[in-house]
Amino acid sequence: MEGKFSGVGVGPGDSELLTVKAVNAIKNADVIIAPKTEKKEGSVALTIAEPYISDAEIIYQTFPMVKHFEESKEIFEQNTNQILNFLRAGKNVAFLTLGDPMFFSTYIYIYKLLKNSGADIETIPGIPAFLAIASHIGRAAAYGNDIITIIPATAQKEKIVDALKVSDSAVLMKVYKNFSDVVDMLDAENMIDEAVLISRYGLDDEKIFYEIRAHKDDKLNYLSTILTRRGKVED
Repeated sequence: MEGKFSGVGVGPGDSELLTVKAVNAIKNADVIIAPKTEKKEGSVALTIAEPYISDAEIIYQTFPMVKHFEESKEIFEQNTNQILNFLRAGKNVAFLTLGDPMFFSTYIYIYKLLKNSGADIETIPGIPAFLAIASHIGRAAAYGNDIITIIPATAQKEKIVDALKVSDSAVLMKVYKNFSDVVDMLDAENMIDEAVLISRYGLDDEKIFYEIRAHKDDKLNYLSTILTRRGKVED
C-alpha cells in the first residue's frame, strides 16, 4: 500500500487556524475526503480547507448522525473501503474533520477500521471549537484548579445535570435540539449568568449570545457551543 492517509483537523471555522502540518497534508493530497451528513449538501470542513486545495479530487462521503457506530457500521465500512482503494492505487488521501479528529469526530470510527489495514496513517490535530471560542471572546475556559467538564448537550438530561453539579467550568457542545432545557439546567445549577453561547464560530453567519435566557426559544444550528462557569468570571 503506497498512499498515505491523513486525518486532518481543520479547526472550528476560520481557515487561518489550521496548523502548518494540516495545510501541508491538504496540499499534498491527491484525494480529499469531505464528510457530510444525509441532510446537508455541502461540507463545512471542506469550505474551511478550500484555500489550501489545488487540484486534488474531492470525494464527498455521507455519514449518518448516529449515537452508536454499530447502528450504521455497514456505511462506515463502505466508506473505509473506498479510502483503501485510493491508498492501494498509490494516492495520498486527506480526510477532513471539523475541530480535532479525535474529539467527537466521525474520523474516530474510520481510523478504527483502518488502523489494522497496514495503511500509513497520520492523525493531525486541530483546534477544538470551545478553545477557539474562549480566545475569541476573551474568556478563559478554566482557571487554576477548576474542574472543567465537556458535555454533549445531546446526552441524557440526568447525565448533563450530574456533570454540571461537579463542575466549576463547563462546555456544552451540540446545543441545538434541547437548548431550552439546557438553559433551565444551567439556571438551576447557578451557571446561567456567566454562560455565553456561540453558534457557527468562525463562519460567515456566526452568532454570539451573552444573555442566553433571552434566546431560550431560538432555533440553533448544530454547531452551537456554550461556555460557562459557576460563580462570577474573574476580571
